[in-house]
Amino acid sequence: MLPMNSSQEHRNVLIYNIFPLLAGNTEQWPSWARHASDMGFDWIYLNPFTQSGLSGSLYAVKDFFRVDSRLLPPEHGPTGFTETQWAIHQMKAMGLRVMFDLVINHTSIDSPLVDEHPDWYVRDSRGRPQHPFAIDPADARKKTVWGDLFELDHSNPEVLEYFREVVRFYVRMGADGFRCDAAYKVPANFWQELKKSAEDEAEHEILFLAESLGCKEEELAALSGAGFDFLYDSSKWWNFDAPWLLEQQDILGPIAPTVGFPENHDTQRLAQHTGGLQQVQKQRYAFGLAFSAGFQTTMGYEWGWRKQCHVVETTPADQEEHHMNLVHFITRLNGLKHSLPELTHHGTWEPVTSYDLPHLVMRRMADGSYPFYMLINKDWHNEQRVSLGEPLQILRVFSEDRIEWQSVSGEIMLQPAEVIYGRPA
Repeated sequence: MLPMNSSQEHRNVLIYNIFPLLAGNTEQWPSWARHASDMGFDWIYLNPFTQSGLSGSLYAVKDFFRVDSRLLPPEHGPTGFTETQWAIHQMKAMGLRVMFDLVINHTSIDSPLVDEHPDWYVRDSRGRPQHPFAIDPADARKKTVWGDLFELDHSNPEVLEYFREVVRFYVRMGADGFRCDAAYKVPANFWQELKKSAEDEAEHEILFLAESLGCKEEELAALSGAGFDFLYDSSKWWNFDAPWLLEQQDILGPIAPTVGFPENHDTQRLAQHTGGLQQVQKQRYAFGLAFSAGFQTTMGYEWGWRKQCHVVETTPADQEEHHMNLVHFITRLNGLKHSLPELTHHGTWEPVTSYDLPHLVMRRMADGSYPFYMLINKDWHNEQRVSLGEPLQILRVFSEDRIEWQSVSGEIMLQPAEVIYGRPA
């Protein structure tokens, strides 16, 4: 039996993303982790910190056993892993778990592996290493090719053995979990083997979170046997006006619980998109926290940072002033996620009101639990009146006062962009 973190224990994960190029060198990471811990996050997610290749992208890994020199203090060892492991152990001493980014679909085009093991790579019709690509599922004429990468051949058993050693090494460094980049591009049995190797090395469960956004439905179905603990969902893009997100949950749910996010390193910052509307920043946090089993936030969200993280160009100089301060708000909501039974159950969401109204009332039905409601004002600038079909007890989580259940019936007025949690009275 695996001691330590059972699947029940980590079903609700709160993840704070420390983007390495933005945070600074490894000596700065623990202070960011302390800040995350103080807000009630229990996981730290680190984007790739391994040596990048010719393009300088964190996701174009040249050497899986060497740390990118941009992320190291001036005085450091030959590989940089001593300094990195120190930072990780500091985080774990705070009671945090640490998630590494596992990029195994490809390497940089200048990785030594290309010359040392040419048979580890997928070849095109001319026998050259193939660049990975993606076809837009909405328009097959649109094809994105990553010219700084070569795609690995996962049918080669030597590739599997190499990455078994990679994950074992990262577990010895202190990894408690992995965000699995482009998970749908790697066979399910490959992930199964890596998860087994990681857990055998750790002698406890290691969390595997699949990044599979934008893949085809058949590619998603192929992940069902991979053993992932979580999948990312697309709640970030939902405008509360169509059923597609709930339909996605029906597809993802049988595979694994989902993790939502209001922004990440691949997206525009929410505060930039809204022009710095604090109410919307709160709305997307309160909604995502309740909708998804887990939730992830990128460093700076709590202060309304607007500059998107860039996998090549970002530097610590891109840290911004505090345009707003949601530290108290996020801390309170994270506390609710950990302690409120209504936020720890999982089930099927359904709309109670029509999508074409300026507000949306949603209801989640969960086995062994009474219904849980979310009342959402879609309008960023105006109050909206909501007629309740039944008496409810509500939590007004936007309130600056103490958050307590209140009984309401008849009608309720929602503040601009407000989200309210509810349960039957």
